[in-house]
Amino acid sequence: MIAALPPPKNIDEDKVIFPMAEPSNVTRALRSGIGTDTSAGAVIPPIHLSTTYTFAGFNEPRPHDYARAANPTRELLADAIVTLEGGAGGVVCGSGMGAIATVLLAMLKVGDSIAIPHDCYGGSWRLFHRLAERGGFTVHTLDFTQTEESIAAVTELAPTVVWLETPSNPLLRITDLAPIIAAAKAVGAKTVVDNTFLTPILQQPLALGADIVVHSTTKYLNGHSDVIGGAVVAADAVDAEMCDFWAKTAGTMGNAFDSWMVLRGMRTLPIRMRAHEAGAAAVAAALADHPDVLAVHYPGLPDHPSHEIAARQQAGFGGMVSFELAGELQVRSFIDGLQCFSLAESLGGTESLISHPITMTHASMSPDALAKAGLTDGLLRLSVGLEDPADLIADLLEGLERAAG
Repeated sequence: MIAALPPPKNIDEDKVIFPMAEPSNVTRALRSGIGTDTSAGAVIPPIHLSTTYTFAGFNEPRPHDYARAANPTRELLADAIVTLEGGAGGVVCGSGMGAIATVLLAMLKVGDSIAIPHDCYGGSWRLFHRLAERGGFTVHTLDFTQTEESIAAVTELAPTVVWLETPSNPLLRITDLAPIIAAAKAVGAKTVVDNTFLTPILQQPLALGADIVVHSTTKYLNGHSDVIGGAVVAADAVDAEMCDFWAKTAGTMGNAFDSWMVLRGMRTLPIRMRAHEAGAAAVAAALADHPDVLAVHYPGLPDHPSHEIAARQQAGFGGMVSFELAGELQVRSFIDGLQCFSLAESLGGTESLISHPITMTHASMSPDALAKAGLTDGLLRLSVGLEDPADLIADLLEGLERAAG
């Protein structure tokens, strides 16, 4: 949280008729730590790289004693993300998967159960199922795009945790959060939402009733493809403290330098998200008009099956687009020769990326799980960067010509 702004100099406070209103959460978050350095007056907060801190005296620890337990730079980032999400507390982790693992440690015990999306991120699917195979908990796989069926299943199964991912990775399917969260609450389940694709700039799951939000800060929050990180934000202080305890205990905490880098990236987050969205909308429209593209998955398109839900619960449609070609042969020809899209995993950076989910981000899923999720060998996922959309479209159209030839 930033301190209250002082009144301007040389102004009589008694004569100020319209004092400054309370800053928005976006302003407060993006100014986290700004101007707080008392040693040198630095505008940008310093990086606290020390692993350990002196005690004031025997049995007199200071607020920070060992960096795994607490670090000033990491705390600034946690405060910023918590403020953006409107939560009660949170923890910064060493990766997005570290954040997911922290939540599982905090929320589940042996014998519990978790309901997950049938089309979730491949790394999440692998973690859920590998832990279930070891007897950690039971996994129930649901198609959360089918709202009424999901509500009925959650009511019958009464899982300990309901895990949601919207838009889904990589097919950009939308879950109607409020009614499913309400059904989860009715059976005493905690609801966790992966908000990586949209960030709190475009979606606020806690405001819709979710208990916990997770992020891979590697992606849009950092925005420059040079940090691995994750974050957990809880609506309730007790849940936040439990996640913080398990992060410290299991050692999933993030480090100071990466935290400082994500703070740097977040200062341009609102501007970047709008630019990513504008580029994605233009790319999706161009692909949708091409005869050799079998399907385009982007919630911003009016014919997307969940367009109305996305428009209602989101403040924008994001920068991710996926589309389908006839098969692997066309995919290989399409990718070979792209100039503006790098063939790589990850997303959310300033540069545009393309990935082939079943051989890359979702390669760990079983063939049966891939089929149930609807992931085919012709599916491609785009992370639309900040390049000129006209150049991106021209590159994709040339690729489609190669694929057709």
